[in-house]
Amino acid sequence: MKIETCDIQIPDKKPVGCSKIGTCDMGSCTKLTTFDWLYDIPLATGEKLFPYVEVRFKNSRKSFYHRNDLDLNVGDVVAVEAASGHDIGVVSMVGKLVKLQMKKKKFDPDEKEVLKVYRKASQKDIDKWQSLRLKEEEVKYKSREYVIKHNLQMKISDVEFQGDGTKVTFYYTAENRVDFRQLIKDLAREFSTRIEMRQIGYRQEAARLGGIGSCGRELCCSTWLTDFRSVSTTAAKYQQLSLNMQKLAGQCGKLKCCLNFELDSYLDALADFPEHNRQLITEKGNAKLIKTDIFKKYLWYAYVDVEENGNTWHKLSLEQVNEIIEMNDNEKKAGSLEEYSTDLAMQEILPEDDFENVVGQDNINRFDEVKPRKKKRKKRRKKNSKTTNQKSSRKNENRNGKNKK
Repeated sequence: MKIETCDIQIPDKKPVGCSKIGTCDMGSCTKLTTFDWLYDIPLATGEKLFPYVEVRFKNSRKSFYHRNDLDLNVGDVVAVEAASGHDIGVVSMVGKLVKLQMKKKKFDPDEKEVLKVYRKASQKDIDKWQSLRLKEEEVKYKSREYVIKHNLQMKISDVEFQGDGTKVTFYYTAENRVDFRQLIKDLAREFSTRIEMRQIGYRQEAARLGGIGSCGRELCCSTWLTDFRSVSTTAAKYQQLSLNMQKLAGQCGKLKCCLNFELDSYLDALADFPEHNRQLITEKGNAKLIKTDIFKKYLWYAYVDVEENGNTWHKLSLEQVNEIIEMNDNEKKAGSLEEYSTDLAMQEILPEDDFENVVGQDNINRFDEVKPRKKKRKKRRKKNSKTTNQKSSRKNENRNGKNKK
């Protein structure tokens, strides 16, 4: 069985790349791809092409390789050097952009040994690679059975075959240290290959497996996010989010990475706000901060004396609060919070809108048909009331006549 995707096109049994420069939206090309915005810029006279390329393997695994004077494009399937044997991957980046990426990743080719690209993958290499990819699910389920058999506290989340089939890498997660020496022996005897166990974190596991987040979109870690920065609860506090771990945690069980996305904008907005513990000194008493609307720049204060005025909140603007703080720094007491809140309420009253509709009719239902059902019902009710009155009068007359007799 052959699987043809956008990055493995097989016209006339010749492997070629999709030549979309990372802009296609099919198959696995959208998995942590990078748009090469320098691909259409020609090289200067006498300038040579950058000798390194970036190769993407299954899911989030990428690495840099020496081009070995091969004419490679984004999407080409290549056979690259491995620790033992060779591996099959897809070229994800070429040219000057690789140099910038290596600088960003702090990858120095002079200090580290860079592996080489052997050749463009042949049809035989691609067929073998695809057959190994089809075996991965079956191998994963069998390995999980061995884990249950040995009663190990670990979870095998993903399996990856090397391109030539000489090695299988098992990615697992575990909270504590696990002794899996007997497990490796059983797996090597079962699959007749070299076994490598690689422990990953819960974030890396979510990135490899993928999924849909609470926002309704694909997980950021499985589509474009490559570096996992530490996320703390202080980011949620700055954004005034409730510290509910069921809502703040992602599918990996850790805090959501998107808590850091808007943190800088919140910190910039909070630069003009006073400290949270700063109290306002007024003639009526001290007031403490209860609530803050960062982007609308509103603050709610309440008096410290809970018995009398602690339940009432007074809405103030940021300018008014800074004015009161400046007065307190000059050892002066401001008036009561009620005065400032009433002034703010007067400022928020919008003037009456003098706009008139061009048609001269502002009713939303002006195009609806008039339904005279209510009038008919009234007429029916009147008729029914008349008939009921006539019947009751006739009954009364008959009763009176019988009584006379």
